[in-house]
Amino acid sequence: MAPYDFNAQRLFVEATLFSGARVEPPPTAQNYLLNVLRLREGAPLLVFNGRDGEWRAEMAMATRRAAALVVREQTRAQSPSSELEYAFAPLKQARLDYMAQKAAEMGVGRLAPVLTRRTQVRRVNCARIRANVIEAAEQCGLLSLPVVEEAQDLANYVAASAGRRLLVFCDEEAPVADPIEALRAAIEKPRRERPHDSRVSLVIGPEGGFDADERAQLLGKPDVVQISLGPRILRADTAAVAALALIQATIGDWRREWR
Repeated sequence: MAPYDFNAQRLFVEATLFSGARVEPPPTAQNYLLNVLRLREGAPLLVFNGRDGEWRAEMAMATRRAAALVVREQTRAQSPSSELEYAFAPLKQARLDYMAQKAAEMGVGRLAPVLTRRTQVRRVNCARIRANVIEAAEQCGLLSLPVVEEAQDLANYVAASAGRRLLVFCDEEAPVADPIEALRAAIEKPRRERPHDSRVSLVIGPEGGFDADERAQLLGKPDVVQISLGPRILRADTAAVAALALIQATIGDWRREWR
């Protein structure tokens, strides 16, 4: 991957990107470019859409109060989407915002809200989650955006994932003392001994934890590894960052050459 230019302003756009394309940002982006960043005619910036890689563009003033972007050349080719999935019980809004941003930064490719019996927040604003994902991608040089799924019951999610993904189930009652050892053992089994492929889903429950029936449902699947996150009780958003770090460091893309 080409070095990331930390000095350049970066903007997500929906439009298809190619050399010579003229992109008209939506009103909120117009306000950000003109009134927050105070960019003017000819100012450079980087644009991306999650599909066509990253491109260098220039400001072109359509009027005194409206700007367009003229796309010049590609700076980085599109990276493949991550296969890492994060299934979570929805949180209250401020902590959900934080969790969505950090999940994107940690390399999650899909965010899947799951409703459990102890979930306190039953309505999920997927548009707001996506806005937080975009903000993280703009600030951290990401090229691919995590897909944000509609909320579904935990039972439906587990049934759809069984047999095709390794479900990493964070559980304060897990008997395994070393989560790194448990993760490595699960992914390194010969293919004939595991029903799942190498794709991984992290599953974290609500603040009150999974109830007994939900825990039994998860543990009844052959493609689940139950891990503990240590001797302290973590809030769900903290647990997400800790667990994603464990996964990326032991069986994820932190082990691979990325430059």
